[in-house]
Amino acid sequence: MADDERLVTGESQDENEASIEQSLRPSTLSQYIGQRALKQELTVYIQAAKQREEALDHVLLYGPPGLGKTTLAMIIASEMQVGLKTTSGPAIEKTGDLVALLNELNPGDVLFIDEIHRLPKVVEEMLYSAMEDFYVDIVVGQGPTAHPIHFPLPPFTLIGATTRAGLLSAPLRDRFGIVGHMAYYDVDELEQIVDRSARILQSAIDTEGAHEIARRSRGTPRIANRLLKRIRDFAQVSPEHDAIDKAIVQHALTMLRVDDEGLDQTDVKLLETMIRFYNGGPVGLSTLAANIGEETDTVAEMYEPFLLQKGFIKRTARGRMVTPLAYEHLGLTPMNNGKDPH
Repeated sequence: MADDERLVTGESQDENEASIEQSLRPSTLSQYIGQRALKQELTVYIQAAKQREEALDHVLLYGPPGLGKTTLAMIIASEMQVGLKTTSGPAIEKTGDLVALLNELNPGDVLFIDEIHRLPKVVEEMLYSAMEDFYVDIVVGQGPTAHPIHFPLPPFTLIGATTRAGLLSAPLRDRFGIVGHMAYYDVDELEQIVDRSARILQSAIDTEGAHEIARRSRGTPRIANRLLKRIRDFAQVSPEHDAIDKAIVQHALTMLRVDDEGLDQTDVKLLETMIRFYNGGPVGLSTLAANIGEETDTVAEMYEPFLLQKGFIKRTARGRMVTPLAYEHLGLTPMNNGKDPH
């Protein structure tokens, strides 16, 4: 195969994967599964804003990763029938980057900033007047010729998403009129998501198979969809399985090292490190992250919230501690410092 043919094929595969990912996202609030209370609130706010022919008030969505914050931002723009610009906090390095984004907005449009807690301070401060009074003041020129310009903006909606709401400054947080906490999904909701995604992927799945995937998906739709796609691969190459059933799900998840409670290798490594090296804690987050070879933010955002929710660790004034429930799950006992008695 020629090099240019390989390049074309690669691009096609990338586009196909992106298309699949996009197709799994719901496009309306009625299709969006879960977050029931937040959905009900947003339905009212969107309807009221449309009746008044105004831009929707600014929205802050916070919660662990993979719960649908980006999808919900896209749905809000779609329901409001306005344009959507998307970016992330780290991508806006200077005030000029923000002005360029704001300059592209039409009246009522949505600007979505993911990881908004990572905005540089100078950019955040420029957002204050943009959000509150729809203008920014920029300085043009240098030295003696420098002069400020008052730059009016059309009314727009800023949607900020963050996994670390506590890192947002009070002045920025207070400028959001709508604040929504994204909670973990229950098994029934995840089962509906898995069933819907399987239909979109044209993969046969039975009720027990969907339930088993949902049960082990850490309360997170993104993980449920990722596991479904990998289990679909196992089912496809297995001669004994015409559909995704409980047996193939259990086999695939064993191969993927996802245990019965949805813990993956890193979760188990984190717990075992706390037990074997720190007698179950207390241990600081940065120390723990260094021990397992992960960034502190990754542990804080991706692993700790789920382990807290499951009751496997707890926070104390001196650090994180393993709970008796975690010892029981791992088959270890506090008395022998985590050494398996067998």
